[in-house]
Amino acid sequence: MSGTGRDSVPVDVLLVEDEAEAVRLIDEAFDEVDAETSVRVAADGDEALTVLTDRGDEPPSIPDLVLLDLDGPRLSGLELLEAITNEPTLARLPVLVLTRSAAVEDVRASYELAANASLTKPSEPAAYAAMVEAIADFWFGRAALPTDGS
Repeated sequence: MSGTGRDSVPVDVLLVEDEAEAVRLIDEAFDEVDAETSVRVAADGDEALTVLTDRGDEPPSIPDLVLLDLDGPRLSGLELLEAITNEPTLARLPVLVLTRSAAVEDVRASYELAANASLTKPSEPAAYAAMVEAIADFWFGRAALPTDGS
């Protein structure tokens, strides 16, 4: 995959997901893609917001891409999306929403809060690899990511 100038720099992905099996499947799928990736996991929106905004004495570690489970506990996916949209340093951060819901209102709400895509979580474990490959192909191989100096 080329075209973005990221060939030698790992793509930093923040996965916001509370289901252990989904985390395992997504992490394993990223291990298999052509692009070098680093996947950090936050179990919920609260933890993700802490990673994105508050690192104590260190500056926040802004990922290249966020995969956000819309149905997470505590701070919901939509609430986290709203917080990202309202924070100037995060507003351009690409966020892909993952949800089991195909409800039109969830999709609409995600896009209204500046999600870059809304993806239905696979129901079969093997389908996670295809989903991650499609994400990597487009977002790492074709798109210029704003945290890459774009």
